[in-house]
Amino acid sequence: MTAPWAAEEELQVHPIARSGDLVQVRQVIRTLSQQCGLSLVDQTKMITAASELARNTLIYGGGGTARTGLVSARGRRGVAAVFEDSGPGIPDVEQAMTDGWTSGSGLGLGLSGARRLVDDFELNTVPGEGTSVTIVKWVR
Repeated sequence: MTAPWAAEEELQVHPIARSGDLVQVRQVIRTLSQQCGLSLVDQTKMITAASELARNTLIYGGGGTARTGLVSARGRRGVAAVFEDSGPGIPDVEQAMTDGWTSGSGLGLGLSGARRLVDDFELNTVPGEGTSVTIVKWVR
C-alpha cells in the first residue's frame, strides 16, 4: 500500500535488535515530535505508542526495523513511524486488536491501545512472514 502522506525527507531506518534499541527509537520519536510541533500530550502519546510497537517488534517479531520521519498530507504535518519485522506474524488479528487483550508481558497497551494513542494506524501481517505497523500523529 502507498502511504497517504509524503515524507518530508527519506524516513530514517533504526534497527530493533536489542533492548537498547527501544530507548533509541523513543528518543528519535521524542525529537521528531518536538521538531514537528506536537503538543506535550501528543508527544507523550506518540512516544508511548512507538515504545509499545518497538517492543512488540523485538519480542514477538524477533527484531526488525523502525523507519521514522516527519510527514505531510492535506496541509497537515505529522510524525510517522513504520515498524517492520520478519517474525511469525499475528495469527489472530481480531483478537490482537481487542481492547484489553495483551500477551501479559508488555506495557499493557497492546495493539489496540497503541492504535487509540495515534491518529493513523495501519497493521499488515502475514502469518509466517512478518508484520508491519504504521502510525502517524498529526499536529492539531
